Amino acid sequence: QVQVVESGGGLVQAGGSLRLSCAASGRTSSIFDMAWFRQAPGKERAFVGRRIWNDGSTYYADSVKGRFTVSGDNVKNTVYLQMNSLKPEDTAVYYCRALLRPGAYNYWGQGTQVTVSS
Repeated sequence: QVQVVESGGGLVQAGGSLRLSCAASGRTSSIFDMAWFRQAPGKERAFVGRRIWNDGSTYYADSVKGRFTVSGDNVKNTVYLQMNSLKPEDTAVYYCRALLRPGAYNYWGQGTQVTVSS
């Protein structure tokens, strides 16, 4: 089992930046990837970006490419989401998800609110 805790959300003006952190603890040796998702009011949870743990490869949703960057520190078992050029439509609760293999078990954090004012 893995515990996942996000931090770093807040209120920012459009065009500004925020960095979210997600720390994993527990059976971290089984982590295959860690990903960020977000859920805006009245919408379904949507993929934002992910980092493959063993080689550092990253993948992004089209809506955030060029503005958001996922990075990680395998020693600290932490993944980051650097968000630049924020837009009001980026307002959402941001969740971190750890995927463990074998078995494809997902572990989610409690979420952190990001609000972008216009």
